[in-house]
Amino acid sequence: MAVATPAGTGDPGLFTPGSVTWQMHGDPMMWVAGVRALYLQALHPRAVRGVTQNSDFRRDAWGRLRRTANFVGTTTYGTTEAAERAGARVRGIHARLTATDPDTGERYGLDEPALLLWVHCAEIDSYLHVLRRSGFPLTDAQADRYVAEHRAGARLVGLDPETVPANRAELAAYFEKVRPELAAGPEAREVDDFLRRPPAHPLLIPAREVLWRWVAHLAYASLPAYAHELYGRPAPAPAAVTRRLRATGAVLRAIPARVRWQLPPKHILRAMARLGPDARPAPEKLRP
Repeated sequence: MAVATPAGTGDPGLFTPGSVTWQMHGDPMMWVAGVRALYLQALHPRAVRGVTQNSDFRRDAWGRLRRTANFVGTTTYGTTEAAERAGARVRGIHARLTATDPDTGERYGLDEPALLLWVHCAEIDSYLHVLRRSGFPLTDAQADRYVAEHRAGARLVGLDPETVPANRAELAAYFEKVRPELAAGPEAREVDDFLRRPPAHPLLIPAREVLWRWVAHLAYASLPAYAHELYGRPAPAPAAVTRRLRATGAVLRAIPARVRWQLPPKHILRAMARLGPDARPAPEKLRP
C-alpha cells in the first residue's frame, strides 16, 4: 500500500505523496503517454478544432507540450495553492476561446463540459495504459484508485467531479459511448502529420529522426484498435507493441531518478525540498 504523507510543515498538495498519482507521474514513460494522449484527443473533431483554430500549434508545439507537462507537474507535485492557480488559468483561457464547426457554422466554447471530459479521459486513459503496459507495477485496485484520484484534477479544469469516471470500468464505458463521435478529420490529420515529423532546428533533426520518431511511433502504436482504424494505418501486433513499451520503459527507468528530475521545471525536487526526502515518488511504495 502507499506510504502516508510525510511529516513536515509543507503543503502536500492536491494529491499528496501517499497517492497513486504521486508515484506514477514521476515515471519517465509519462512522456510517451502524453504523446499517445495527443493522438487520441485529436480524434474528437470538436475538441481538436479548439486547438487548431485558436493556436498555431505547429510554430509553438514544443511550448504547448512544455506547458501541458508543467500543468501536470504543478497539479501533481505543487502546493494546493499552486494547483488551484494553475486550474484557474486553464479555466480562464477556455472560457475566452471558441471554435467553429465548418460544416454547420456553429460556434461553440472550448469550456463545453463534453469537450473538457474528452480531453481529461484521453489523458488519464493514456497515462494509465502506457505505464501499466510498459511494466509500471500497479494492481487493478490501484489503477481504479488512480482514475478516482483524478476527479480532483478534473475539477480544476472546470468539470463536475460527479460526472467524471471514477474507475476503469466507468472509463471504458465512457469511451464506448463516445466512439461514434470520433473521426480522423482534417485537423486530426494535421496533428498526426505534425507528431510524425515536428519542425526542429537543423542541428536537432538527427535527434528528431532517432529519438522523437521512436517516441511518436511507440505512442501511436499503443493506441486502441479503433484509433488505428480511424487514422487509416494498420494496427501493429499488440504483443510486439508491449515488448517495445517494456524495453523502452526498462531503458528509461535505468536512468537514475535524480538525474531525470534535474530537467526543468524540477517539480519533484521542489516537492521533496518542501516535504522531506520521504516524499520521493517511487513505484515500490505501491507494492502490497
